[in-house]
Amino acid sequence: MQLKIMPKKKRLPAGRVALILFLCQMISALEVPLDPKLLEDLVQPPTITQQSPKDYIIDPRENIVIQCEAKGKPPPSFSWTRNGTHFDIDKDPLVTMKPGSGTLTINIMSEGKAETYEGVYQCTARNERGAAISNNIVVRPSRSPLWTKEKLEPITLRNGQSLVLPCRPPLGLPPPIIFWMDNSFQRLPQSERVSQGLNGDLYFSNVLPEDTREDYICYARFNHTQTIQQKQPISVKVISVDELNDTIAANLSDTEFYSAKPNRERPPTFLTPEGNTSNKEELRGNVLSLECIAEGLPTPVIYWIKEDGTLPTNRTFYRNFKKTLQIIQVSEADSGNYQCIAKNALGAIHHTISVTVKAAPYWILAPQNLVLSPGEDGSLICRANGNPKPRISWLSNGVPIEIAPDDPSRKIDGDTIIFSNVQERSSAVYQCNASNEYGYLLANAFVNVLAEPPRILTSANTLYQVIANRPALLDCAFFGSPLPTIEWFKGAKGSALRDDIYVLHENGTLEIPVAQKDSTGTYTCVARNKLGMAKNEVHLEIKDPTRIIKQPEYAVVQRGSTVSFECKVKHDHTLTLTITWLKDNGELPSDGRFTVDKDHLEVADVRDSDGGAYTCVANTTLDMVSASAVLSVVDVPNPPFDLELTDQLDKSVQLSWTPGDDNNSPITKFIIEYEDAMHEAGLWRHQTEVSGMQTTAQLKLSPYVNYSFRVMAVNSLGRSLPSEPSEQYLTKAAEPDTNPTAVEGLGSEPDNLVITWKPLNGFESNGPGLQYKVSWLQKDGDDEWASVVVANVSKYIVSGTPTFVPYLIKVQALNDVGFAPEPAVVMGHSGEDLPMVAPGNVRVNVVNSTLAEVHWDPVPLKSIRGHLQGYRIYYWKAQEGSLKRNRRHIEKKILTFQGNKTHGMLPGLEPFSHYALNVRVVNGKGEGPASPDRVFNTPEGVPSAPSSLKIINPTLDSLTLEWDPPSRPNGILTEYTLKYQPINSTHELGPLVDLKIPANKTRWTLKNLNFSTRYKFYFYAQTAAGSGSQITEEAVTTVDEAMASRQVDIATQGWFIGLMCAVALLILILLIVCFIRRNKGGKYPVKEKEDAHADPEIQPMKEDDGTFGEYSDAEDHKPLKKGSRTPSDRTVKKEDSDDSLVDYGEGVNGQFNEDGSFIGQYSGKKEKEPAEGNESSEAPSPVNAMNSFV
Repeated sequence: MQLKIMPKKKRLPAGRVALILFLCQMISALEVPLDPKLLEDLVQPPTITQQSPKDYIIDPRENIVIQCEAKGKPPPSFSWTRNGTHFDIDKDPLVTMKPGSGTLTINIMSEGKAETYEGVYQCTARNERGAAISNNIVVRPSRSPLWTKEKLEPITLRNGQSLVLPCRPPLGLPPPIIFWMDNSFQRLPQSERVSQGLNGDLYFSNVLPEDTREDYICYARFNHTQTIQQKQPISVKVISVDELNDTIAANLSDTEFYSAKPNRERPPTFLTPEGNTSNKEELRGNVLSLECIAEGLPTPVIYWIKEDGTLPTNRTFYRNFKKTLQIIQVSEADSGNYQCIAKNALGAIHHTISVTVKAAPYWILAPQNLVLSPGEDGSLICRANGNPKPRISWLSNGVPIEIAPDDPSRKIDGDTIIFSNVQERSSAVYQCNASNEYGYLLANAFVNVLAEPPRILTSANTLYQVIANRPALLDCAFFGSPLPTIEWFKGAKGSALRDDIYVLHENGTLEIPVAQKDSTGTYTCVARNKLGMAKNEVHLEIKDPTRIIKQPEYAVVQRGSTVSFECKVKHDHTLTLTITWLKDNGELPSDGRFTVDKDHLEVADVRDSDGGAYTCVANTTLDMVSASAVLSVVDVPNPPFDLELTDQLDKSVQLSWTPGDDNNSPITKFIIEYEDAMHEAGLWRHQTEVSGMQTTAQLKLSPYVNYSFRVMAVNSLGRSLPSEPSEQYLTKAAEPDTNPTAVEGLGSEPDNLVITWKPLNGFESNGPGLQYKVSWLQKDGDDEWASVVVANVSKYIVSGTPTFVPYLIKVQALNDVGFAPEPAVVMGHSGEDLPMVAPGNVRVNVVNSTLAEVHWDPVPLKSIRGHLQGYRIYYWKAQEGSLKRNRRHIEKKILTFQGNKTHGMLPGLEPFSHYALNVRVVNGKGEGPASPDRVFNTPEGVPSAPSSLKIINPTLDSLTLEWDPPSRPNGILTEYTLKYQPINSTHELGPLVDLKIPANKTRWTLKNLNFSTRYKFYFYAQTAAGSGSQITEEAVTTVDEAMASRQVDIATQGWFIGLMCAVALLILILLIVCFIRRNKGGKYPVKEKEDAHADPEIQPMKEDDGTFGEYSDAEDHKPLKKGSRTPSDRTVKKEDSDDSLVDYGEGVNGQFNEDGSFIGQYSGKKEKEPAEGNESSEAPSPVNAMNSFV
């Protein structure tokens, strides 16, 4: 039995199965290279393999090299365009093209200037199968201009003032790198106080006397040209107030004075950016850099936060002493508001930066090369994303698809090209362009239609050697179009292969999952398709596995001793064995102490560095096995012992101990821990660390703690086990050192005040009887402090308070010994209640048909009875006169305006609608009462396009239009406007006719039109607000049959001449058959004789399509249906009305006028016509086809 395995089939369009294997083994140059022999014969469209970057900045001192490399079979030829027009290389003596390549070299070193060749270049690689194009390569020479000359006055300012030294470097290409140095080319030191901004300026938050110098120099380094330009030095002198007054008295008019105010500390202000808010836009994938530099005294510290979010953990970096926030690989999710906060001891200031992340196009699915057999189907898919959404356009062989030669097998569907029943002439290179305002992507993908008999690419009589009990893979790389089927045989007589033992992969490889000794033999691979067959033999040998029968063992040794590892191996005698020793997966040290003898490794005079993993690796040509063992030379120290407490005082004690053995690794430090047996028994906490040279430590203690201590030793390998605990030592009680933290006062009800705090832990109590003294005082009241002492709790509720009144609160800790220090006073409020008053004087100003502005008077603060959260507008759409009756069933919308706003905008309203609204104030408790409802109406808007447009009942001189009104009139329709114009046989548009139609009409007949003429219609509705969107349609008046028959001479048609030749050949064959039968004495009826000798010239022929058949009278001719380019009755939905060239997919090749207008053949989308008379069975004839274009 033979094993015949077809690649697994999936429910894909015809041709996809072939694509799966072809992409894996022969088509995509990016995945698997083609066999060299196959390359000699196989044709392939061009593929761009190398090109210069899109933005190509060149060095004007060197020759310009613009790369363009491509491959294909036959080798492609190359051409270039420059700034959109053909670049004739032969006419420019300075330009040469590399032989066999499209790479250009422009020799500007001998003569010429780089600026002459600045422009946009594009390379085209072309062969008989298609044309691939490169990106648009923008070539620009780099520039490193000099600084403009300027006179810089020396700067004198007071100690502590802020200062900004401007750099303002010259504009270069690419932009320069900025840095500040002195005359000795030493970089100026920077710190939190002095730093360089992103714009290159040098910022001083405050100046010090050491900032005085005369050589502040800004340098600009242009890396592309390897040049550095420098600004004129700036002189800065920092003086005290007394020195400044002396300077003023001396009348030094050449000095710039910043201020003469006394030197004093001040809160921060921002030097950059200016104002409270700013905006920043960045592209996806770039580095987002946000900067805030502040001045103040003392020097402010910068903090960064993201409002309503957190900064990405692994992509956020702080530069320039946290003045610059950088987020790498920024994405749309990083959009939002970022806040920088500058803070010093005198205050804080913040700045909000609103970040918007846009995106140049990026691939979701780039088109892939497609290889098909004749008659197969396939598709190219091009999907990209970006912000804004990119526009997808297709080109064929570098030409826009709309004007490219027509291919009946091709259909464009947005981002997909669908191919059906392809032929060899369908081969081409397609380009997908995805572009938006931030850039573009261009991808080449070819469609290669091949008809090739099977070929096996694996070398004949290949010998495979495999270790027993392992998988065996026998290659059968193949190629063919259509995709060949693969069969495998074993032995010369085709031994049976059972399906459950063998696996055939899609690339033709035969897999034996578990190869045994009896798997040895000769295997034959046979590839077949409808064009032929090919076969190849390979041979398989099974070898014994390599095994380590004695592995090296773990060893622990002292320094200076010798250690030996043994590794014994058994292997197949027909294979060569090599044994290698590794240390920590690397080579053994090149040291004479390491000796390898057959299956032994010996290390003499072991050192600390010799510790690690030693691996024995046994290699043959087919397999590899290894075994490892660890050598330990040192260990962590032994724990200390003999702990003793001396000098026992109320708040200190001395601890001493004896170190344990360091195990050949010096002890670096000792860690001391304590246990509080009274409050946290069994829990050990960190006390302190001391040097490894010490054996005593003076320990600080807290009151009322029952201490025990233990010690651990640490060396380079780790820490020891803990020592045995020391004796216990109980310290005396004392008053608390600290008070509770997180003190807050918030009311849970309108008549109470809930005071909460974070209690002290047992360690902080410092003594028994821990309690809290809670005190409160109504702010701005006449009462005195009220207080109460509570147990060790975390909350106290004061009842009977007025609603939402501010209180001063403090919580003090105390124990049996005494009170803690005086606590800090915090502010709190009693409970909130719902607001009592609704906003008054609500006014509505209708801005336009979709937007209204609402104003109201604020509610008095006393009536809010809580923290003002903002105002909330409820609004809904209602019918006039039914405002109260149907309110329960009306869906209300809500807009909330934070803070003490007195107006707000209502967006997204519907035109020509009746609305109602009310306003409510909101505090922490909830909403107040609603204001009286206010009603308003939105004005009319422009309507949407008519829902549909249908053209029916075409005659010689009239067409009837039917339509449905707009789905969204957005007002009262006043009329319809119909515009139409004829399209002549050269596809030019005729004069435009404008017609007004009453709004109550849905049908209109146009009369006195030209017969057999195509018309284009533009139709839209109007309200008082203006005209709406239009819907377009095309239709053709019927043809005059008599004129059509006169316009075409059937006898001159190529198809008719070919048909006549075929009939003549058939008659000749019949004559020869008859002659042979007569010679053999055969007989046949007279009628057969007459039929066999019939003269084709007298056969009747249909006049309308040129096929043989019965005669028909001229009166039987009916209006042409099947041959018409456009059906007489069709409906185009609103979404089909866009003027897209894709909708004109059946026309002949389109062209463009000089002004870029499209004059290609128009045709609309087709619908099936009902059969009429004898014409229902007739194919479209050339006569009909021609008549449809008249």
